[in-house]
Amino acid sequence: MSNDFQRLPAEELYQNEINALIEAETDEIPTGWKMSPRSVLKYIIGGKVGNTNIIPKYIGNKRVVEICIATLVTDRALLLIGEPGTAKSWLSEHLAAAINGDSTKVIQGTAGTTEEQIKYSWNYAMLIAQGPTKEAMVKTPVYRAMETGSICRFEEISRCASEVQDALISILSEKRISVPELSIEVAAKKGFSVIATANTRDKGVNEMSAALKRRFNIVVLPTPKDIKTEMNIVKSGVTRLSNNFDIKAEIPTDKLIENVCTIFRELRDGQTLDGKQKVKTTSGVLSTAEAISLLTNSMALSASFGNGKIEVEDVAAALQGAVVKDEDKDKVAWKEYLENILKKRGSEWRELYMACKELNS
Repeated sequence: MSNDFQRLPAEELYQNEINALIEAETDEIPTGWKMSPRSVLKYIIGGKVGNTNIIPKYIGNKRVVEICIATLVTDRALLLIGEPGTAKSWLSEHLAAAINGDSTKVIQGTAGTTEEQIKYSWNYAMLIAQGPTKEAMVKTPVYRAMETGSICRFEEISRCASEVQDALISILSEKRISVPELSIEVAAKKGFSVIATANTRDKGVNEMSAALKRRFNIVVLPTPKDIKTEMNIVKSGVTRLSNNFDIKAEIPTDKLIENVCTIFRELRDGQTLDGKQKVKTTSGVLSTAEAISLLTNSMALSASFGNGKIEVEDVAAALQGAVVKDEDKDKVAWKEYLENILKKRGSEWRELYMACKELNS
């Protein structure tokens, strides 16, 4: 496996785990799948197979993952929704990696996504020279997934215009793509499905039509239910990213991770963890994914310009950037939080409070 790439797909990064699960398989494998639903579940939530430890890919409600896998066994598509940073894309990628050994058939939804990017398009130089031929056709990830009986991932589907989203209705209903230029229809092989993701708080969201929603089984991915769960997710994510980027710094201590998660949860929920004091919320989401990014950036600062041990100044600088997205509103809310909450928490928080106050002054 090459280490020259910034990010490897899940099936390459965790190839040993996938191979171990396939070799130890004893249950029935659905058509088009590489392993059974039980093995997919073990790959996602972690465990052990033979001498191979399976690292948890999703830390959360096991039942949610079981519903996702059961949906994909049928001919129903799967829609994962939730706030930003709830691991929708991460879970989508790992489901596709475990089921098909290929998570790279992806459509990234944007305001500029067109219907041709969902169905098929043309190499226009060849189209002009030869007319419509199979060689001139450019197959989309959905088209290739139908041909091979595999999963296509559709990220941020709600960022696409409604009429573009609805191009999926006939595909998910009839399991066919019609190509009138060639007078052919492509039928989906068994195993074909779509995993779509959508953020509930994303700006520019286009509401999905009722007709399209009926073609999906919708699973809501919740934010971590308690701070301990969130800390476990953050620590796992920071360790993975620091190893991937070969950052020569110490992994943040449990106490530091707890401090960051506490700040994020309180600003996100609008109250302190004990529920005794109200807190002004900020315009940012302050998701678990952002906490991972914040601590990874702090490690990079320490490795590049410090002694490899994260200092409060490194965390304070990252916190300032994560919290203050809107200069007018967020700076006021952050300053009030520092003075009314952090300042009064005693000596354990004193250094972080002082470093944050200096940056926010």
